[in-house]
Amino acid sequence: MILVACAVTAELDFLAPRDGVATVVTGVGPVEAACAVTAALVQRPYRLLINAGIAGTFADSPRIGDGVAVKDDSMEIGLEDGAALALPNGEPVVATARSDAPLVDRLGAAGFRIVRGITVSRVTATTRTARRLATELGAEIETMEGFAALRAAERCGVPAIEVRGISNRCGAREASGWDFKAGRDGVRGILGALLELL
Repeated sequence: MILVACAVTAELDFLAPRDGVATVVTGVGPVEAACAVTAALVQRPYRLLINAGIAGTFADSPRIGDGVAVKDDSMEIGLEDGAALALPNGEPVVATARSDAPLVDRLGAAGFRIVRGITVSRVTATTRTARRLATELGAEIETMEGFAALRAAERCGVPAIEVRGISNRCGAREASGWDFKAGRDGVRGILGALLELL
């Protein structure tokens, strides 16, 4: 059984019922995503989690409407100046989660762009923040659930992959610069290709 998780129903309203595939709508943001994915994964055995939904891009490419495979997704967990947290006994702080590498590679071979993601709790709306996230952290796209969903699956021992459709440019923009339909079409294309691979 495969579990497909999205933040809001409209991101997957194109997906027809399919044998062996279940869906969960997590709600928006990392806390909602982590809670909902964990709750679903502990209720029954799944062989794969797919986190799917729209995303913003920090550059001209990928383009709005493109579907992308996210190889890893991170969150800013540490000090504001970028320094790492120094915890007692050297306990680690996990700030990056990774998609299943063989599946990402297969999507890349199928022609989809492979990117690095950053998970945020609020949409980037200034050029300054967009530049920092892209330059200092190497992010190519931003989401509000990716790291949380991938990490929850990792903690539950379930392989996972994140796929996204690009809906907007990150940074200063008008509301009209957000194209939900194009982003959803990007999700449709890459999710359909992924399900065929499985």
